[in-house]
Amino acid sequence: MKDKQVAQATTTRNPWLWIPTLYFAEGIPYFIVNNISVLMLAKMGVPNGQMALFTSLLYLPWTIKPFWSPFVDIIKTKRWWVISMQILMSVAFVLLTLAMPKPTPDVIATGQTPISMFYITLMLFVITAFASATHDIAADGFYMLALTQKMQAAFVGIRSTFYRLSSIFGQGVLVYIAGAIETKYNNIPLSWQVTMGVSAVIFCLVTLYHTFAIPKPAADKSHIAGTQGAASAGQIMREFGQSFATFFKKPGLLLAILFMLLFRLPEAFLIKMCTPFLVAGREVGGLGLSTENVGLVYGTIGVFFLTIGGILGGIYASRVGLKKSLWVMAACMTLPCLTFCYLAELLPTNLVSISIAIAIEQFGYGFGFTAYMLYMIYFSEGEFKTSHYAICTAFMALSMMIPGMFAGYIQEALGYANFFWMVIACCAATLLVTYFVDRKIDPDYGHK
Repeated sequence: MKDKQVAQATTTRNPWLWIPTLYFAEGIPYFIVNNISVLMLAKMGVPNGQMALFTSLLYLPWTIKPFWSPFVDIIKTKRWWVISMQILMSVAFVLLTLAMPKPTPDVIATGQTPISMFYITLMLFVITAFASATHDIAADGFYMLALTQKMQAAFVGIRSTFYRLSSIFGQGVLVYIAGAIETKYNNIPLSWQVTMGVSAVIFCLVTLYHTFAIPKPAADKSHIAGTQGAASAGQIMREFGQSFATFFKKPGLLLAILFMLLFRLPEAFLIKMCTPFLVAGREVGGLGLSTENVGLVYGTIGVFFLTIGGILGGIYASRVGLKKSLWVMAACMTLPCLTFCYLAELLPTNLVSISIAIAIEQFGYGFGFTAYMLYMIYFSEGEFKTSHYAICTAFMALSMMIPGMFAGYIQEALGYANFFWMVIACCAATLLVTYFVDRKIDPDYGHK
């Protein structure tokens, strides 16, 4: 039966024609919603507390997507979901461009731009977030349906590479474009309006291309097509309920949840405030970088070293296993946070020094995050490992959303330098959960 399904999955269309663009398109809305939105609101003068709260809530769709993932299986084909969600996101990007608020330079300079000016923008970000999370579910499912297992293995590195390239495009190229326009015209709202316009045009073109380029594999069927399909839909819902029930009966569940929520606690606070810190004026404890330099330093150099850290982390973990790599990776998740204490205390002006600090911190995060991902796979092992892993990713998103909601208010109360020292104090939570998890892990897991 499995061989028959694999045979059905085979498609004659060259995967190089659609896999790179599909995963590039998967990343763009994620980074716009969760990263560019932070910088955009900070540059528009929205206070850090409100900015961090509202942008952190945008993580919610990725947190709760396991709850509606079965419906992507039941209703319509994966291809239909992919194309439909891309069309919806294209429309949202166009509307974001047209509805961009235009606070005056005087209002922006006060740093007290009311968040109410951005309610329409935030609502469009919410729509984009839900569409993007649904697109993730459909795209990953389609990948498995449209390719044989051999081809899936062959292209797993390609899809990861193009997803990373979308990160560089979103956090590097788009931010650099915004900075260049801001520098030339001295108009912050215009810079972000044009940037969103560029995003809209590119995403619309990719969507149009996918309408024709993405194949139609025979295995990609709706589960409600006919009587037999209706039974399949009921079975899916029963398995969905059973997968949740068995997840919450797993031994060691409480410790696993605490690990998933706390291992990244320092980074969860840090990531929400690092770009506002980079662009904030030196008089308020920031580095005062231009938007262009943020695109270069954080969006390009930082993402590059994040990627290298992830690659080397995977190689290291595969050689020594999860248990032996756990403490090394926990240290890499915590110690590089000191680079932001250095930046906040000394406020260097040399772009090379700033770039090196960002590179160290991002490399450490990329290397250390490997242990987190490997642990989620380890904990998900069993009959419902796919569903259980999806639930783990919900806790992963929650671990970023909750601290981020309060990061801005804490920073406003403490100032940037003290905020980053508070982040260092949070490293104790990472080390504590690492200590208890380390005692439970199979010593052979990860390098068998």
